[in-house]
Amino acid sequence: MRAVMTLLRRVLYYQAAVWTGCGAAIAIAPRWVLMTLFDQAPSPDYGYVRVSGAMSVGLALVMVLVAQRIEDVWWWSWAFALTDAAIVTITALHALFGLPAGSGSLLWWLFAGTNLALGAGLLVGMARAGHEKPFA
Repeated sequence: MRAVMTLLRRVLYYQAAVWTGCGAAIAIAPRWVLMTLFDQAPSPDYGYVRVSGAMSVGLALVMVLVAQRIEDVWWWSWAFALTDAAIVTITALHALFGLPAGSGSLLWWLFAGTNLALGAGLLVGMARAGHEKPFA
C-alpha cells in the first residue's frame, strides 16, 4: 500500500514546490516577473497578481498536508486535479485567444504545460491509489 501512495505523494510535493516558488515570485516581484521575464503588457495594478501569488502559496501548503496524510485522504487530491484542469483550460485559451497587444505567450504556455503535467501525475497517482484503497 505504501509504495502505491508514493507516486501520489511525490507529485503533490513537486506541485507544492512549483506553486510555492511561482506564487512567491509573483507575490514579491510581480512587475519584474511578468514584464521582464515573460514580456507581458504592463498593468496599472498588480495587487490581484500579488493576491494570486499568496493564494498559490497557501494552496501549496494544503497540498503538503494532504501528501503527509495520503494513505487516509488520497482522494482529496481531486481538488488539486480539478484546479489543474481549470488552470490548463484558462491559460491555454488565453494564450490562443486572449493575449493583449504586446504580450508574449510563453508564460501562458508554460503555465498550461506545467499544470497539465502535474495534473496528469495526480490522475495517474489517484488511479493507482483508487485500485489499492477505494474510498469508503
